[in-house]
Order: sequence, then C-alpha cells, then structure tokens
Amino acid sequence: MSCKHFKNSPQKYYKIISFATVIGVLYACSTTKKVPEGEFLLTKNNFQFEDKKEFFDDELKDYVQQKPNKKQLLFVPLGLLLYNAANPKYDTLFSEYLTYPSEMRDQKLRDSLFVKYNMSENVGKSLLWDRILHNWGTPPVILDQTKTDKSAESIKKRMTYRGYWDSEVKFKHDLDSTSKKAAVTYFLKHKSPTNIKDYFYNIPDAGIKSIYQQNINETLVKSNRVLDQTVLEKEVTRINDLMRRSGYYKFNNGNDEVYFVADSLRDRKNVPLTLEIHKDSADSRYKVATIGNIDVAIVDEPSDFGRKTVKDSLRRIRFHKMNEDYKTNSIWRAIIVDNKSVYNQNSLDLTKRNLLAMNNFSILKAKDSLRQGGAIKPNDSIVDVLYLLKPLPKYEVKVGTDVNYSQLLNLGISPSVDLTTRNVFRGAENLSTSLSGTFGSIRNPKNLDKRILAYEISAQASLNFPRLLLPFNYYKLIPKRYTPTSSIVLGTSIQNNIGLGRVNFNTGLNYSANVNDQSSHRLTLFNTLFSLTKNKDNYYDFFVNDNEVRVKVFNDYFNFNPQVKQDFDSGVLTRDEVSEKIISDPDYPTTLDQAKANNLIEFLGTLVNKDRQTQDVIISSMIYNFIYNEIGKKEYPNAFYFNGKVELAGNIPSIFNQKREDAGGILRSPERTIFGIPYAQFVKFDFDVRKYFKFNGNQTFVLRQFIGLGIPYGNSSSMPFVRSYFNGGSNDIRAWVAFGGLGPGGSQIDERVRTYLMGNIKLTTNLEYRIPFNDMYEGAVFTDIGNVWNTENNGFDDQFKFNKFIREMGVGSGFGLRVNVAYITLRVDLAYKIYDPNKPDGEKWRFNKIQPLKPTLNIAFGYPF
Repeated sequence: MSCKHFKNSPQKYYKIISFATVIGVLYACSTTKKVPEGEFLLTKNNFQFEDKKEFFDDELKDYVQQKPNKKQLLFVPLGLLLYNAANPKYDTLFSEYLTYPSEMRDQKLRDSLFVKYNMSENVGKSLLWDRILHNWGTPPVILDQTKTDKSAESIKKRMTYRGYWDSEVKFKHDLDSTSKKAAVTYFLKHKSPTNIKDYFYNIPDAGIKSIYQQNINETLVKSNRVLDQTVLEKEVTRINDLMRRSGYYKFNNGNDEVYFVADSLRDRKNVPLTLEIHKDSADSRYKVATIGNIDVAIVDEPSDFGRKTVKDSLRRIRFHKMNEDYKTNSIWRAIIVDNKSVYNQNSLDLTKRNLLAMNNFSILKAKDSLRQGGAIKPNDSIVDVLYLLKPLPKYEVKVGTDVNYSQLLNLGISPSVDLTTRNVFRGAENLSTSLSGTFGSIRNPKNLDKRILAYEISAQASLNFPRLLLPFNYYKLIPKRYTPTSSIVLGTSIQNNIGLGRVNFNTGLNYSANVNDQSSHRLTLFNTLFSLTKNKDNYYDFFVNDNEVRVKVFNDYFNFNPQVKQDFDSGVLTRDEVSEKIISDPDYPTTLDQAKANNLIEFLGTLVNKDRQTQDVIISSMIYNFIYNEIGKKEYPNAFYFNGKVELAGNIPSIFNQKREDAGGILRSPERTIFGIPYAQFVKFDFDVRKYFKFNGNQTFVLRQFIGLGIPYGNSSSMPFVRSYFNGGSNDIRAWVAFGGLGPGGSQIDERVRTYLMGNIKLTTNLEYRIPFNDMYEGAVFTDIGNVWNTENNGFDDQFKFNKFIREMGVGSGFGLRVNVAYITLRVDLAYKIYDPNKPDGEKWRFNKIQPLKPTLNIAFGYPF
C-alpha cells in the first residue's frame, strides 16, 4: 500500500463542510418527525457517580429499561431515519401488517387493511418502498417516565447484588419541549460496601468435603472481601466443575445443593458467610460414579441403531455399524471416556470435541445416563454413555471469492475452490485439495502512470489423519485426550508481481496435539520448500531505482578502468561480472570522494537486494510451534497469548552434499547445491507475546511484543528472502508501508535502495487502546515501535548492537476505526511517523514534519493482533 495524500484544497474542504452541515441539519430535523405532540424522544442516558466509581459501573447501563435509538451510519441513528422516511399515515397499517405470518403477507392482505383503515384509494398498490423503510427502520424511543423509575430500581438491585447494600439511585428528566427531546440522568451513590467478615463451610459428606479442602486455595470467596453475589455464582460454578471432574455425576444439577448463607442480623457491613453443600434436607450420601457401557453407533437415522447395526467391540468400547466403511480402530481413538473409569465430565466433553474435529460425522445424539438397576430403584453409581454418529457426505465442494486490500496490490480478488474427500482409507482420513488465486494490479516500476497485472495462483493438497503417523504405539506418551493428528501437505504456487515472479513447491509432514483449550503443540518434519525465481535477467528493468545506482557506479568505474567498459560493451562481461569486479577491486575505493563512496555503499545495497530477490533456494527444515491462547474465552477477561516457533533448516541436506558450487549470487560465496539449487542452513526463533487488559466495561488496552532471530550458518551467509524480516504494513509498524524504507538498523543509504533491504533480527512493540462506540463501531489509538537488524555488518550500519539498538527503533503513532459487520471487522488506521532512525541526526524526530492530512493509510480486515 502506498501513502494516501490529501490535497490542501480550500474548495474541497468548503464542499465537505457544506455537505456535513446539510446532513447535520437534516438529521436534527428528521429524528423527531414522528414523535407525537407532548411526547419526547429519548436521546441519552447519563450516569453521575456522586461519591466514587467501581469496576462494575459500566454494566449498570444494561439495567436501564429504555435506551435511545441505536446509532449506526456515521454515528447517527440510521434505523430511526429510515423509519421516519416512510409515509407516517401508513405506520399503524404496516405495524399490524407485520403481525401476520410471512406467508400471509400479500396484496390481498394489504387491500383488506386499506379498507379497514379507510384508505380505499390505495387498494391494489404495493407501497413497496414505504414497506421497506418501515420494516428496516426502528420507531423512535419515546420517553416513558414510569420506566425510568423501574430502571432506577433495577440499578439499585444490581448494586446491592454487587455488595453495596446501602447504595442510592436517583434520577432527573431533562425535557426540551422545543426540540421534543429528552435525556435522563441517573445519580448514583455507592456508599460503603458490605464485606465478608468470616468465611465458613458446612459440608456433611466426607468425600465432597475432602475434595473441597484439597482445592481450598482455589476458592474465589475470601474473608475481608466485598460480598459480591457474582463472585459467589462463579464459586458455585467452580465447585460444580470440580465435583463433576471428581466422579460426582450431575452434581448440583438442580442448582439447589450448593448455596451460601449470610448472617446479617447483627451487622450489615461485616457479615459472616457460610458455604452449604447438601444433597437434600436429609443429607443423603453422594456417590462417586463410574463409567459403564460405552456405545458408539454409526447410523443414517437414530432408528437404525440396534435394528440395522452389527455390534463390534474394541478395548472396552462397543461399536455398532451398518457397514464397514469406517475401521473400528479409527473411531476408538476419538473416545476419551473409558469403561470402569471414574466419571469425569471433561472426558465426555473432550470425546464430543474429538468426534466433531474428525470432520467425518455429525452427532445425532450424545447421551449419558444412570443405568437402570431393576424395577425397585436405579443403580445410581454407574453411567452408561451413547453416541449416535451420522457420516457426513463423502465429497464436499466449497467455492468462494474474497475481495482484499493489500499494500502491494491495492484492491484485489481472490477466488478459490476447495474439495474435501472424506474417509479416504476407511480410517477417517480426509483429503483436502484447493485451487486459489489472488489477482490485482500494481504500479509499473518503469512507468508509474500505468499498472501491470500481478497475481498468485496456488494449488495444495493435504491428507489429514486423526492420529499420529508413527511406527509405534504412542498413547502412553501422548494421551488420546490431546487429540493428536497428522497431515501430509503438498503444494505449489506461481507468483508474478513486479515482473520477476517466483515458483514455489512445498511439502511437509505435520504433527499436532491440543493439550487443552488453551495450549497446543505443532511439529513439522521434512518441511521442504523449493523457491525458484523467474526472469532473473529482468531485475534491473523492474527495480529502476537500483538500476539508476548501478548505472552511476558503472560509469564511474568505467572511467577508472576503461578496459572493463570495452569488455562490457562487447559482451565479454555481463552486468553481474562487472559488479563482481567493482566490489572485489581493492584499488577502486581509494580513488573515491565522499559522495562517490556513498554511491558505492548504495550500490552494495542494490547487490544485496538483487541476490535476495533473484535467489533460488531449497529450505528443508524442522519446525516446532507452541501456542498458548486465552483470547475469546470468557473465563480470561485479561487474556494472554503466546506463540513460540523454532525452525532448524539445512542439516539433513548437509550430510549428503559437501561439494560447493557458484550458485549465481554476486555477493554469496560458492554454496553447496542439490539439483543445482543452493540449500539454506539456519536456525530461526519467533516469539509473539500479547496481553489484553479489559477495563471500564468493554475498553481494551493491548500490549504486543514480537522478537525474531534468524542465524544463518554453514551453507548460508544470509537468511533466505522468504525467511527474512521486514518492517511495515497494516499488522506491523503502521506508519511505514510494507517494505517502506524503515531499517535495517540506522542505515543512512538512499531510501529507494533501502526499501527492499531486510534483516535477520526483528523487534516490534505494539500498544493499542480500543474504545467501542457502540456494537458496530470501535475506535483505536496506537503506537508501534520497532526495526530489523542483521547479526553481521553488511557495510550499511545495520548490525544489531546492544548499546544503540534503542536509538534505532522506528516509532509511529496514529488512530483508527473498526467497523463490525456480522463476523467481519473492517479496519482503517491512519498512522504518522514520530521517529525515523534512518534520517540524519537532527531530523530523526518528525513532530515538526507531521502533516495531519497526509497519513499512512492502512486498510485491512480483522484486528492487527
């Protein structure tokens, strides 16, 4: 993406301001169009806290019974505007019309209503436009003062529930008869809370009591804390989960066995609290349940079970199948619950998750129940389990098209076709094949007024197994509850962007396991990538800035060594061979003044770019990835995220190949090759850490730290292009576009040349404060800090050094808007450079250079992190 600049045109701003003024006037006039005389449109609910604020205060607004019309488009109530745009004389008629079932809403019904409401002149008319406006719109919220009083009562009850028993809630109506608008202000006093003086528990059952005492350190209820009922609710949920994991089947299923008793007779401010756990008034014994029969049936309909199925058994699990389409062993691996084991609700939940994750079945029924022990009474300690599974279709085709916006392609289109073939080898294996492409256009480097086609076409096949492909039994090492899976991947892609293009072939064997809902492991063996560059000789045709530097240095060197010019002009020497002579000539640099010496450094940068951009490489690596993710889980409001990845490449090829060859690079030393293509050797570490802080209701502060380190060795003097780090982009340092000239390090060479220089060390810190305006719109303020460096000094002052790396961090700040529509979040961020380490001393801080109307514009889908 390129920076978007706004022209400083007074006429343009005059038009914008005039348009905004007209819209504002129309908005102000139209909102009360259908408010009856003597009534008021509710426009706002205000809250004033007269003593202090508490962490839960933002939830109090949810207990107000009347809320103003929701605002959507440009922060105006679009639904109300649509409703007001419909002809008011039809409002009553349309309201009644919508009470009828949809199949009855036809012209005949409308005609009967026209007659009923004395509108016979409209008989036969559809009134489609008015119906659309009325249906899509929302009527004005008319102030109901009795509901205000009820709202105050609801708020008071909620504050009491939160532990503030003596709180007070008052309200005032602000009525504007001229505009027919009203606002309500609620005045709240918390006063001092009611605290838990002492905490006791009364648990007659010895087994339940023992388990509770063993986990007493996890209790959420403590002495000298506010008596908050929401905390007590969470403690009951924790106890329920604890007991159901410990064998007590459907513990507290009726929500009447676990409760708290507060003694407030003596003191309302310091109250003794007692936890009570009783099965019933007679305190009958709890029993630890065990798993009995486990039946798994693969059927087309529930009625097929037992009637059309044949029973099979494997390791204490009974299987019922109508045919042999699925091997019994493949289904057994998904069943976590085990016969004669102590009942554990988690095992039942994991089993359902595993069966669905296989993507081979839908679950018609998942039932667990106490075994019936005869006519006298049921057996209340044995739980039988039944799963009825229906196979999904053998083949599933998905066709889709995405419209995307990237910093290189601008607007592009991405069509795709995916085919899933299930149960390929009768072991619930799935073959997923896909064909996709991305098509767009970029500016022609040779003629910036024109654009050229850019695209990427890719095909990939993935064979997924619901088990680990290992030659030994691994279940003692990796339990079934981890849901271990394997996949074999084979893919290829063809890229054509700036004329060079690239062809990639990739393959790999992947293992994955989920320890729980937060933690997962992924190990990739034999991950191999062949990356080949097309049209290498066209490099200087498309990287015109690099070519300008090359021509300048070539001409100067030809004056220094005319013989090389003759050989070049006659075709004896190629451009690359001349470049090698220039950088290897020890006498040439001694003849240069400062300006020409800087040109030579820039020329060296262009050669680094050329080597990386045109490099053919084989990357054969092993990758380990660990992810811990609390994002999106209600029990973790202040979520934490960690993604750590380690990649080790090139060691296996190095065992079988010791011969070095010239692989075509100008700066690279002779390298060992396979099929004439050099292979990379490196170790790479990526760590992505995020912390989310929720406060003031739905406001969020996010802190993200990324650390990346790649260390080339052996056959590689630098990291390959596809594994190197760069700066900029909508998910990185947003004040710079991708490959936008930030870094590496504090290098001072021309930005046009520096643009495609990358590094093998990356540090990025992102801070973002997110403020929701309503359900649809969210604002954000952010600061991004970071840069890339190299472990070795390439002559550009780009080496990472502990004593100066902080001074070489680029800083950008800005603000943005997020629009949430259905399950899609559209993001627009405007960013400005605050500190540019690649500028000369005295110009690094950019405060006096900021132009508010010329930000770096980032458009993307989804949150940046």
